[in-house]
Amino acid sequence: MTKIQKTQEQWRAELTPEQYRILREKGTERPFSGEYDHTFEPGKYHCAGCGAELFVSDAKYDSGCGWPAFSAPASEEAIDEDRDESHFMVRTEVMCAGCGGHLGHVFPDGPHPTGLRYCINSAALKLEEE
Repeated sequence: MTKIQKTQEQWRAELTPEQYRILREKGTERPFSGEYDHTFEPGKYHCAGCGAELFVSDAKYDSGCGWPAFSAPASEEAIDEDRDESHFMVRTEVMCAGCGGHLGHVFPDGPHPTGLRYCINSAALKLEEE
């Protein structure tokens, strides 16, 4: 997949300040504050930065963690992962494969069948309801 390349000025012009802080500066929302934390309507979740399909509502569940949680991405090609050693922790960062935007983190404490919890910032997503 070809990555979308934009300058920081272009990203700032296209994203809200909160989206820019999360997607481009690896920020996070306060727990339980995001638009999609308790949203369970059928649909597809796209990257707020580039529009790539990232997750589907069938994989979304209420983990109680304070952020939207998914058991799997829409496809293996939708996301990239990287080791994150910030904040005195070792975690796996999840990024949009299309634009490299920071989405959140994935943890090995999710439901079956994957056992994964993709903990994703609402501001990094746009829901396309069915």
